[in-house]
Amino acid sequence: MSTAPLGARDDIRTAPRALATEAVHAGRDDLARQGLHAPPIDLSTTYPSYDSRGEAARIDAFAATGTEPDGPPVYGRLGNPTVGRFETALARLEGTEAAVAFASGMAALSAVLLVRASMGLRHVVAVRPLYGCSDHLLTAGLLGSEVTWTDPAGIADALRPDTGLVLVESPANPTLAEVDLRAVAHACGSVPLLVDNTFATPVLQRPAEQGARLVLHSATKYLGGHGDVLAGVIACDEEFAGRLRQVRFATGGVLHPLAGYLLLRGLSTLPVRVRAASATAAELARRLAADPRVARVHYPRIGGAMVSFEIHGDPHEVIAGVRLITPAVSLGSVDTLIQHPASISHRIVDADDRQDAGVSDSLLRMSVGLEDVEDLWRDLDSALTRSGARGTARPATAHPHPSTDESPYGAEALPNSPARAATRSPSRAVITSVPSST
Repeated sequence: MSTAPLGARDDIRTAPRALATEAVHAGRDDLARQGLHAPPIDLSTTYPSYDSRGEAARIDAFAATGTEPDGPPVYGRLGNPTVGRFETALARLEGTEAAVAFASGMAALSAVLLVRASMGLRHVVAVRPLYGCSDHLLTAGLLGSEVTWTDPAGIADALRPDTGLVLVESPANPTLAEVDLRAVAHACGSVPLLVDNTFATPVLQRPAEQGARLVLHSATKYLGGHGDVLAGVIACDEEFAGRLRQVRFATGGVLHPLAGYLLLRGLSTLPVRVRAASATAAELARRLAADPRVARVHYPRIGGAMVSFEIHGDPHEVIAGVRLITPAVSLGSVDTLIQHPASISHRIVDADDRQDAGVSDSLLRMSVGLEDVEDLWRDLDSALTRSGARGTARPATAHPHPSTDESPYGAEALPNSPARAATRSPSRAVITSVPSST
């Protein structure tokens, strides 16, 4: 029933490999021996077996532990070889023992909550801001969970005997607030820490190396990278992965094989895409910070391709005024997207809670893609003018891309490896804000 192909697991490696190399080869190591170059897409929903006794034994083993026994697949809801390749690759990039993929990021988070609830641990400690639907899932108690919202310094005091999970997102959606993951992991004690790493990706940080037991991705975003796949994934240890597989089997939140194929393909260019988009984002953040029409810019210390900014004018007019940039939800695609969180991604969060988390009505969130920085700036400049924001914009003249050493956000804004990211000085538990020059 093993969903990863023969030879695609970690035991075939003889030496550590750099992130860029892992991104290209993880999950594909067995292809050459099979005479293949591109990973195959296995669309089977069921698999024939003439050994019903052996089939029963393997199903019993899965039911007991959720582990993946050796042998051919059984049924698509238990696992799929194409999806297994993506899981193997993502676990290698995040530095965990395993990964379990789901039909969406919310399905992945729901599975984690269900695992903990099945153990009588329904209480969750969480730090705002989170993605709006994650916030809603916890606040509404739709899965029977109870949440205590706190700041990072209050995590230890918020823990209870029935606390099953601590949840943080860093950089956070949409303010890009960062937390000291090592300090948070220490405060959690024996309670598992789940870090939503969607914005950073393993290119910029690997939370498992800083003490997180669970790493969540909305794989729809940077891991897929092209706006054409919906998925979620949890990177974790094998014990927790087994429980997640059991929940996935029982609830049916499986990932389609074609999505697994697209995600594996997306991982191969992840480091290149993230670093290129991050360089453009850092430059746009610098220009926005110098623009008197912009009240404040939020850009994370670790870098990345996300920029949030608050303007003096009407943010809805900026949304209506862009022509090259796409006004749309989601993020992490090759093209640049912009949205108004208070109206869209965080509309479901109570207005007072939004404000307390720093999600103001004037805040815009931009996911920077791979377009030329000058074309993006011209579009932003025109949209800001349309918004009626006060002040006079500086001309959209050519500006060099910042190098890693010249970036105002530090030499480590664009790390070259997960190891470098892991040795970065800890971020303070505050929003990294760049006020505009007025």
